[in-house]
Amino acid sequence: MLSKNNKLKLLILGGSGFVSGHLVQKALEYGHEVWVLTRGSKPVPAGAISLQADRSDCRAFKKVIEDAGISWDAVLDCICMNAEAARQDVEVFRDRTKQLLVISTDIVYEPAARKFPQAEECENWVADGYAGNKRLCELELLNADTGGMSWTILRPGHIFGPGSQLGCLPLHQRDPQLIKRLMAHEPISLVGGGHFLLHPVYVTDLCELMLDLLGNQKARNRIFCVGGPEVIECRKYYQIIADILKVDIKIEDIPIEDFLPSHPEAVPSVCHRIYDLSELKAAGAKMPGTSVRKGLKLHVDALLK
Repeated sequence: MLSKNNKLKLLILGGSGFVSGHLVQKALEYGHEVWVLTRGSKPVPAGAISLQADRSDCRAFKKVIEDAGISWDAVLDCICMNAEAARQDVEVFRDRTKQLLVISTDIVYEPAARKFPQAEECENWVADGYAGNKRLCELELLNADTGGMSWTILRPGHIFGPGSQLGCLPLHQRDPQLIKRLMAHEPISLVGGGHFLLHPVYVTDLCELMLDLLGNQKARNRIFCVGGPEVIECRKYYQIIADILKVDIKIEDIPIEDFLPSHPEAVPSVCHRIYDLSELKAAGAKMPGTSVRKGLKLHVDALLK
């Protein structure tokens, strides 16, 4: 683990987004030299070196990286969304970095094949949509010849914290109006009444974990499930927000059988999402430690500002 004891040259792909923005700030706080590659539509945090390219333009992306002329200690990809992007990472960075760290998602697991808690291995995977594309990213790295570049893939559960919207389940998933609805005493409608188990992780904890894994030989060519210190029901997540706002909450049940037929894209997230973190612990990683209540208080306060 090199993050605090050694000053690294890091490239963060997508450094102006929710997770990536926090990651840039944390890396700079640790004293690393940080390059950020974005499309240039948003400012990057002060102190980072900006590179601009749209990664969907493969030729332009490769040219910007080549023109930078840097060999990075690690590349952290927060915007690897499909197989083409993963292939691009291998092609462009295998001779330019020692380690590639990629953010995948916990919803790659086919719900009917899940175990409780779910470990990294699974018999069946989601094949379509966002989760299906993330699984294709994983497969590209699993099957690629990456030369001297090692890779690490993280599958975080629901990520929360300042910079994102609140909400972990339909009909109020990343709902920008959630606080307004609760303050107006509107009922909250949740699929299955919100009785699904959730293993959320606070965004700063995730970023500290990512940086902590740099240089960790036990993370070499490994996939890890990531969750915070608590497992809670989704409805409890909303109850905590209401408690922070000092309002009562009324939760209405939307039957699963009524919702899913017309919303197949929601299938991967409408299930219990709890994970076995023993592999992450065995690797000696810095485990997420922020409680759901503390993290949601910080999240709500930031939105109220």
